[in-house]
Amino acid sequence: MKKKYAILIFSKPPIPGLVKTRLTVQRGGSFSQEQAAQFFKRSLWDVTELAMWCMDDLDAANKAEREADPSAPERSYDLFISTTPAKNVELMKQTIDELGEWPREIHYMADKGATFDDHFDYAFQQIFDQGYHAIVSIGADIPTLPRSHVTLAFQWLDYFDEVLGTPGFVQAPCQECGTSLVGFNFDTPINHQGIYYNMDGRPALDGYVEKLKNSDIPSAYLAPVADVDEPEDLAHCLSCARALQEAAKCQTGIYVPTRVLQWADFLGIKAVARPNDNHDPRQYFDEEEDGAEAPAHAPEETEGHLR
Repeated sequence: MKKKYAILIFSKPPIPGLVKTRLTVQRGGSFSQEQAAQFFKRSLWDVTELAMWCMDDLDAANKAEREADPSAPERSYDLFISTTPAKNVELMKQTIDELGEWPREIHYMADKGATFDDHFDYAFQQIFDQGYHAIVSIGADIPTLPRSHVTLAFQWLDYFDEVLGTPGFVQAPCQECGTSLVGFNFDTPINHQGIYYNMDGRPALDGYVEKLKNSDIPSAYLAPVADVDEPEDLAHCLSCARALQEAAKCQTGIYVPTRVLQWADFLGIKAVARPNDNHDPRQYFDEEEDGAEAPAHAPEETEGHLR
């Protein structure tokens, strides 16, 4: 048996003034529109390369699976990049091809609709219509996404389908009650309607959870990964990226977003934290200067809930 799987990068092309505008001076940030677009371009490059590495990981996992059990499905993985409108597909391809030839084919497509939800559904359906069994979608503005997240996402979808006998869903939140990764099978009874184009203040993460409960869909939760929208997000991203770069000297299985780091180093960007003068008073933890122990403070009874 053969099964096809898709990684989907759902993204705009890096056009100044259309991407990462909350990082720009015009929206209260520190960067020009061109600089913000340059960050996004490099993040897109890093996430595309990350996807390539993930497909190698998944191929290796399937090879080991089939060696242990020759009856296991033969799984193949493809990368799709979807953008809008259709006239921007060629621009997106040119942007990706600036780095030269990639080790795997990249499939480009256009999405459309009246809302973000419509665009997302359209992209998923286009891929499912080509016979793909499951899709895992990742954001182009999440260069610190762990490689293991993508592998685990597909493995959970296979577990739900092949072990539990029912299609499932997987997601990883971002830092603002949204999502950084979303995946489901072709026959999972779910869509993106009412998730991102939300008129009543419900976060996207909660919207998916409601759909999962209402349709009794099994789901997997992966650790949150921050995307980059605000200047604070960028600071967090760069700190994490530099930590990844240092850890990669000894730790295997991680991806370092080198192009984002090169952009930051070229501009001399460093994350800065304000001095902390609002710390907890140490007298409740340390001994008094005269040697007497600090007074004990009994924990407050909560009766199982937060007050």
